[in-house]
Amino acid sequence: MLISVQALRALAAWTVVCHHFMQIFFDFQASSALGQLFIDKGAVGVDVFFVISGLVIFLSTENKDLAPGRFLMYRLFRIVPAYWLYTLLMGLLVVFAPPAFADQSVDGWHLLLSLLFIPTQNPGGYGIYPTLNVGWTLNYEMLFYLLFAWTLLFRLHLRLLIVAALLFAVSQAWTGFGWVSDFYRSDIVYEFLLGMGLGMLYRRGWIKPGLWLPLLMIGGALLTLYQLPPQPRVLAWGLPSALIVAASMALERYFQHNRLLKVLGDSSYSVYLMHVLVLSLGGYAAQRYGLNPYAVFAGCVLVIGLAAWGSYEWVEKRSYQWLKRWADATGTASAAQALTRQKP
Repeated sequence: MLISVQALRALAAWTVVCHHFMQIFFDFQASSALGQLFIDKGAVGVDVFFVISGLVIFLSTENKDLAPGRFLMYRLFRIVPAYWLYTLLMGLLVVFAPPAFADQSVDGWHLLLSLLFIPTQNPGGYGIYPTLNVGWTLNYEMLFYLLFAWTLLFRLHLRLLIVAALLFAVSQAWTGFGWVSDFYRSDIVYEFLLGMGLGMLYRRGWIKPGLWLPLLMIGGALLTLYQLPPQPRVLAWGLPSALIVAASMALERYFQHNRLLKVLGDSSYSVYLMHVLVLSLGGYAAQRYGLNPYAVFAGCVLVIGLAAWGSYEWVEKRSYQWLKRWADATGTASAAQALTRQKP
């Protein structure tokens, strides 16, 4: 992946962290302009994630002969281990440390649906959220992966149109499943298409290296994000996020070979998954013992950063490598057995 995109992933993840810091520590009550900015606009990190996801999935599969099933299997290997780990950890914390998670509750059926990426009402009574609340975005990711897998049966230049048609069918025409249909009807799902579109432009050489024009694009996108309300989301937040991603790609020569930015980008998924757990414990400690919330937040940032790096190295990367080796070896063995049976 481009280092500039990795850096943007990290920035998006930490923007969401700041958004939830204002929620958990201050109940979305700001005493400064910066705090209010994170309250109002911090969630845009999710939109940046979705655009990057569409971009990465398109570019990472363009030159590979992948069957739909194998593509889905590889994506599950990449996403599931860390998500299941932190979902189960959240469930344990809610049960055994309830004061720090006073607005949370767990039941077995909801936990199972959460692990299976099936949207359902949270037993805490505050909407369609899984046990690990931030996992709501992964329900959209899994839908995108499922629909994108079918496009691997078609030529590269048709994939964007096919995913667009399938997304429209699911989010607008598939309406008979109650709150599940309502969940997928959000226009945020179309932000994956913006990322795929950027991938097509990049593949054709239309996103060219530069400095001042990309910086102007970023400035214009940030101004748009600041001025517009977040509805409709795909236009007010999705398009500016796509401009920021495109501008970052054009600035790649200023980021390439930066190992720190690569590490931060690699760790961003674990940052996203674990940060609410750490912030919730930190917020409870700050309230109970009268600690300075900003000092506690600084400690939380350190814990999240170090733990996310370890999570990437020891959970995400190792589990993916092991599962992929196992799947590839199993597939090779099955193919060899099939050839042996075909011989006279």
